Amino acid sequence: MKNEKYNPGFLLKSGHFNTIYPTLFRRQKAPEYKRTRLTTFDGDFLDIDFLKTGSKKIAILCHGLEGSSQSKYIIGTGDILMNAGWDVAAMNYRFCSGEVNNKLRMYHSGATEDLQVVINALYDEYEEICLVGFSLGGNLCLKYCGENGNQISSKISRVVAVSVPVDLKAGSINIGKPSNFIYENKFLDSLVEKLHVKHKKYGDEIDISKLNEVKKLYDFDDLFTGPIHGFKDAEDYYRQCSSKQFINDIKIPALIINAEDDPFLPEECYPFKEAEQNKNVSLVVPKYGGHVGFAFYNEKYYWIERKIKSWLEK
Repeated sequence: MKNEKYNPGFLLKSGHFNTIYPTLFRRQKAPEYKRTRLTTFDGDFLDIDFLKTGSKKIAILCHGLEGSSQSKYIIGTGDILMNAGWDVAAMNYRFCSGEVNNKLRMYHSGATEDLQVVINALYDEYEEICLVGFSLGGNLCLKYCGENGNQISSKISRVVAVSVPVDLKAGSINIGKPSNFIYENKFLDSLVEKLHVKHKKYGDEIDISKLNEVKKLYDFDDLFTGPIHGFKDAEDYYRQCSSKQFINDIKIPALIINAEDDPFLPEECYPFKEAEQNKNVSLVVPKYGGHVGFAFYNEKYYWIERKIKSWLEK
């Protein structure tokens, strides 16, 4: 475990403030993405937004819950990497690109089959592929690398996971704390809105009356996310998809960055033992940073974006 120094301004030493600051105050130029639509294994689609420099190396960026290629941390990371000579593929999960996807299912923390679709599409064009995931996307990337173990493509050289809830059940319970009600309610509002859209199309395949039982994100996963994606319930979903159990099997250099003051992450989401047991995995726990924050007040790039760039270029 490395406790690397990130020195923010006074207010940014609050985990909550650092979490919300980028959303409220960060000003960024809209990226000039080129969008490509990929077909999934089941006939659905994924919209991938590219920044291209003509490089033979590319970073796949995986956003968090209810994020997209327009999320501030995706834009910042994509920009710093593009300016360093990387091509960038900003993934939009199903129903996250601004268009309703074609299937009942949407996305979840363990949908590595969709990440594989993106990797397959890039394989022939690039010599080096790196994975960068934030929050839910970090869990997705770590799970993918651990699942594939020794069988992972030699072109996939590194993986970075930021603010990652490696124990999904513990993370879900933690975000249900009263101190996190603003975040939880924001996620639930967005997820419930999408569920209503799906209900209009699929009718009785979704029992919308069960929304009356949803008070927490855990409830939503138990009644909808899990069953819609082939899991028995939330417990089954969390058990199968938590990346913590896959960390020991990661065979490429992996960097996990979880701030000590991240309001989303309980102690179970800091995989000290797993990182210690796998020489390929580095766990960095800065004292400050919040959840996908690591902000600076008046600088173009945040600490986390600089860290990702420098580590990918080692």
